[in-house]
Amino acid sequence: METILNKELAISKNQCRAIGVLVFVVLTALGAFVRIPLPFTPVPLTLQTFFVLLAAAALGGNLGALTQVIYIGLGLSGMSVFTGSTNGPLYLLGPTSGYLFGFVLASIFVSAFIKRISDKPVFTFLLFLAADFLLLACGALWLKFMLGINIQKALLMGFVPFLAADIFKVAMVTAVFLRFRARFKQIFQ
Repeated sequence: METILNKELAISKNQCRAIGVLVFVVLTALGAFVRIPLPFTPVPLTLQTFFVLLAAAALGGNLGALTQVIYIGLGLSGMSVFTGSTNGPLYLLGPTSGYLFGFVLASIFVSAFIKRISDKPVFTFLLFLAADFLLLACGALWLKFMLGINIQKALLMGFVPFLAADIFKVAMVTAVFLRFRARFKQIFQ
């Protein structure tokens, strides 16, 4: 029995990629439920950005973005995957919609550059940080238009409150990715 447990299942790369996409969709959805409300912003702190960035780096190509598109599609279809109590198309009128679109853009950004710098820890961290800032900027811009506030107030509500936690999440994503990058490449790319 032990020899059976020590063997890996032989499946194709496409099957591995499909499983990886589904796993990261589920992890992004679960990350929405790790939710810390902040009193000075309508946007909670969640664990989603960790999985968004890791999915983009681990899966490579456009699969990280596909993961986020599927996640958003599930939420828009009515499944309870978004943070908060609202799901379905009306969720796009809420304060966190800009971050959802930021998930896709950040995934595309990471996927475009990760192969060029994945062996350099500082550059990997900076890539993840830039992608996270892009994600936060999308959210802040949405808040500006949704609430009709100026850009400074939007940044104070939708960008600045998340900096410390997101820098920590970026450091964790960097550590996990660098630790498992060879395995991710072997499995998904």
